Amino acid sequence: MTTTNVQRTTNNAGIPVESDEHSLTVGPDGPILLQDHYLIEKMAQFNRERVPERVVHAKGSGAYGRFEVTNDISQFTKADLFQPGRSTKMLARFSTVAGEQGSPDTWRDPRGFALKFYTEHGNYDLVGNNTPVFFVRDTIKFQDFIRSQKRRPDNGLRDNDMQWDFWTLSPESAHQVTWLMGDRGIPKTYRNMNGYGSHTYMWINGSGEQFWIKYHFKTDQGIDFLTQSEADELAGQNADAHRQDLWEAIDHGDFPSWTLYVQVMPFGDAAGYRFNPFDLTKVWPHSDYPLIEVGRMTLDTNPEDYFVHIEQAAFEPSNMVPGIAPSPDKMLLGRLFSYPDTHRYRIGPNYAQLPPNRPHVPVHSYAKDGPMRFEPNRVGAPYAPNSYGGPAASPQAYGEMAGWRSAGDMVREAYTAHAEDDDFGQPGTMVREVMDDAARSRLVSNVAGHLSQGVSGPVMERALTYWRNIDQQVGDRIAESVKRA
Repeated sequence: MTTTNVQRTTNNAGIPVESDEHSLTVGPDGPILLQDHYLIEKMAQFNRERVPERVVHAKGSGAYGRFEVTNDISQFTKADLFQPGRSTKMLARFSTVAGEQGSPDTWRDPRGFALKFYTEHGNYDLVGNNTPVFFVRDTIKFQDFIRSQKRRPDNGLRDNDMQWDFWTLSPESAHQVTWLMGDRGIPKTYRNMNGYGSHTYMWINGSGEQFWIKYHFKTDQGIDFLTQSEADELAGQNADAHRQDLWEAIDHGDFPSWTLYVQVMPFGDAAGYRFNPFDLTKVWPHSDYPLIEVGRMTLDTNPEDYFVHIEQAAFEPSNMVPGIAPSPDKMLLGRLFSYPDTHRYRIGPNYAQLPPNRPHVPVHSYAKDGPMRFEPNRVGAPYAPNSYGGPAASPQAYGEMAGWRSAGDMVREAYTAHAEDDDFGQPGTMVREVMDDAARSRLVSNVAGHLSQGVSGPVMERALTYWRNIDQQVGDRIAESVKRA
């Protein structure tokens, strides 16, 4: 057997190593020598080969692909990636919300749906979920919500009583909890779930006109789900079932795709709309603002290294290209800070230079230095403004009407200016008009089963009231099921 083309092991500096199997010692039974620099490198590298896992969305999977525009929507946005005929390379990461790195893919949990588009004007990140709503509408409650879904501080166990305690004391959660406890709470695979931007965003067209929009990525594979019993069984058989399914589908050439639609609300409609259109616990009825097709996202390339391309992928809603801007959504505004801040902590201040996060266009930034920086600062004088030919800002890329304006005193209050800003109306409509009898029965079974596992008496009473506020009949059925459990 020839060994002509065998690759030789090197250390991290590219220097050939003497052995992959034996440490350098004084005699066969003597002490290991400090001069065995390769052994020291291996041990030190091993001790540092993990980065802190994400506090939220720790367990996930992803792939590269492309987004292709199929419809002319340039009347609503000048964003480069949404112009007619455009094809844009992209990265997607799907995840569970509450579980840790080793948790089963099939726990009942919302799924993250994070997308990074490598546009001609830099990276555009759209960070959403597989549900169009969320549990809270104000970012000040987000940390408390996540802690209620994580593990108890005393025994390290997850606790249904904590979950229902928070949910029932936060009635705005009712819409998302109805989604979570229904069929879409456990998708069959990542390929069989929709994705939503969830928040309301602003689009600006080439004339400076503004629109409010919501993103809907509809799976072309069809919506499908696991029952609770199927999910429990699969969790014991293969904790990585969804990760494996996505990888194998792409590896076999069965490339999953999603069709993007948007809802478009004229800018002036927001103030007088029947509920606050920036409330993350609400959906816009399609009868008011129908879906408009935009294009298709296809995932066709698995990462060559999971850690490099998926674990180090850093998505941040603050990455918005010209033609796209935030809305007054309180949750979105909080995420504009929290996402890049967690990346700086988790993988370092120069995370944007890592392979999955690097834009596909030249970077002319005044950021400099810091740990693990490897791209030189090519701006000459490292400050702005300067008189030495350094880069200059381009306000014309955004236009005068790039943002929304607010007026009034500083206040701390809930959304109250719209006629239908209640917390139980939309989940009630979902239960009565969207679900069929079989789906309602599964919802009752899922909720009753969850409530029957360690939920205390006072919290139980609040939970039954919570569900009766959503729908009296469904709440009564849940109460009866809990009694029989």
